[in-house]
Amino acid sequence: MSQTVPPFAELVAGCRSSAVHLETRDVYGVTEEDDDFAAWRAGRHYDIADRSSWWNSFHDVVSDAVGRGVVMRRARVVSEPVSEYIRYEYACTPQNLAAGEDVRWLPRSLASDLLLPGNDLWIFDDRLIRFSLFAGGGRFVQDVMEDSPDVVKRHAEAFEAVWSRAVPHDDFRI
Repeated sequence: MSQTVPPFAELVAGCRSSAVHLETRDVYGVTEEDDDFAAWRAGRHYDIADRSSWWNSFHDVVSDAVGRGVVMRRARVVSEPVSEYIRYEYACTPQNLAAGEDVRWLPRSLASDLLLPGNDLWIFDDRLIRFSLFAGGGRFVQDVMEDSPDVVKRHAEAFEAVWSRAVPHDDFRI
């Protein structure tokens, strides 16, 4: 695995057809989200119609890619009852949808017969994986790239298995 990891925006900018994201953790401690998570815990909820209050550079990257014809999908495998952090993600998911991502949820209890990757990942154009490694408490450790066709194929198949079984956001209830 190569240790040189381009920025996410650069990886998405290089996409021609697809970018898929698999999330498998119930708790994340991503520093960039700490303030938003704390505000959500304190009762702040964004008005999805007021884009200026929540739109950020991530949404620009997604929107630009979708505008070029890139299909962006995110699947979240979650335990039930869901964690507080997953409740936060659920509340923020309309932002992902507004930017152009398609998001689905799969209760972990329905994934027992699936072979899931050991780490969260993005797959770009079925040719390149960016694995995200996290510490046990959810803090981000590092991203690692992988481009072995065999590894990419196996992980793309795992994502598709989750995706085909997962529930679209609008139909998923927590």
